[in-house]
Amino acid sequence: MKFVEKVKADASVDLVFRMCPMHLLEPEEALRKLRPGEILEILTDYDGALEDIPAWCARHGQEFLGLKEEDGVLRFYVRKVREV
Repeated sequence: MKFVEKVKADASVDLVFRMCPMHLLEPEEALRKLRPGEILEILTDYDGALEDIPAWCARHGQEFLGLKEEDGVLRFYVRKVREV
């Protein structure tokens, strides 16, 4: 897993305490609002996201930049490469 230190996100989606599959559905909606090159931060406490979000990025042609963990919250960073 790729960990990052500092990433400046253009938008953020807070999915802490949300059930699966929201960790994939809501970020997809948020990415639609961003321009290519912009970065989305996804906050979640769902461990399944460790596999799901990088895999989703690979399937949909988006760039998974990495993640960091703070106080039990996973912060994923995804750069929009193309339209969703």
